[in-house]
Amino acid sequence: MERDSQLKLYSQVADRLKEAHTRVRALQVPEGVRMALSRKLLVITAAAKHDLPDAARRLDRLMKDLDEGRFPEGD
Repeated sequence: MERDSQLKLYSQVADRLKEAHTRVRALQVPEGVRMALSRKLLVITAAAKHDLPDAARRLDRLMKDLDEGRFPEGD
């Protein structure tokens, strides 16, 4: 049973990461901001390999920030 819920969460995170990457690519923001968002997505992807629930929480926060128009400052 635990494995089934883990697989379901993995699938949800994977789908949401794809959506997040698509949204970041489509943003009309300076390149530095896009790079900062891409780095955040890479960190979340790496975290998913070790701590899937934490990666899901990080992704939720990032998606909320995108929804609300809060972007990191570019380099």
